[in-house]
Amino acid sequence: MKPRIIIVDDAAFMRMKIRLALEKAGYEVVGEAENGLEGVSLYKELRPDLVTLDITMSIMGGIEALKKIKEFDKNARVLMVSAMGQEGFVKEAVLSGAKTFIVKPFSEDILIKTVKKVLSN
Repeated sequence: MKPRIIIVDDAAFMRMKIRLALEKAGYEVVGEAENGLEGVSLYKELRPDLVTLDITMSIMGGIEALKKIKEFDKNARVLMVSAMGQEGFVKEAVLSGAKTFIVKPFSEDILIKTVKKVLSN
C-alpha cells in the first residue's frame, strides 16, 4: 500500500509542486490544507502516514499545528518545510516533535529522499 500524505502550505503553487513530486515517486496525497488549523483537522480525519507542514501560514502556523498534531498522535510523522532564514523556527519545530525539515526552494530529489527517510523511521 502506498504511504498516504497530507500537504499543508499556504501557497497553492507549493502544494502543487510537492503533490506532483510525491505522486511521481509513488506516494498518495490524500489531502491538502492552506493553514495549520485545516491541517490539524485533516490529520485527525485522515490519519496519514506523513504530513508536510509549512512553518509560516495565516490562522495557525506550522509550529502550533505540529504541537496539536503531536498531542493528538505522538507517533505522527511530520516533515517541516521552511523558507530561508527561519532557522530559529526549525529548531523549535524539531524540539516540538518534527522528524526533520527541508528548506525552500528545494529540489524534487531532496524532497523525495527526505520523505523516504522520515517514513522509514
